Amino acid sequence: MAIQEIFKYPSPILRKKAANVSRFNEELQQLIQDMADTMYEAPGVGLAAPQIGISRRVVVIDITPKEEDNKLIVLINPEIISGEGSQVDEEGCLSVVDLTAKVKRFDQITVKAHDINGKLHEFEAEEWFARVIQHEIDHLNGTLFLDHLSSLKRALYKKKRKKQLMREKEEAEKND
Repeated sequence: MAIQEIFKYPSPILRKKAANVSRFNEELQQLIQDMADTMYEAPGVGLAAPQIGISRRVVVIDITPKEEDNKLIVLINPEIISGEGSQVDEEGCLSVVDLTAKVKRFDQITVKAHDINGKLHEFEAEEWFARVIQHEIDHLNGTLFLDHLSSLKRALYKKKRKKQLMREKEEAEKND
């Protein structure tokens, strides 16, 4: 088990388009385990590899209620091949601290992705599950949920985050 650092906005890795996975090996299995451990520890319902500094198209998701056993879903090289309907709901992100906002997403999607063994699957997802998948695939494309907000909300958040980072830097310098 290895809990990894979750990279936060404005880290450049979060804006980079992740590379496809071509080797389904022990290294990939370790990455998935580290991602799952990190997501559960955070706690979150989804995590994309770029959020821990690895520019690969790998996503882990677990939307099971807290009182139920974990059911980890691993999507490798996921693609949304169709989407329909729309829903607006509150989103947050482990990489975008201190912000939640309403985001419009497809209500139903069809997804194509490989599993941990490299087998290709196609499946449908709807509502909350569809929202989480879309959010995580955005990470693989260098997009944050922040990018779905109005330019005013984005600007206000960027200003707030800049102040936070300056305060953190000042605190770190005081403690050195």
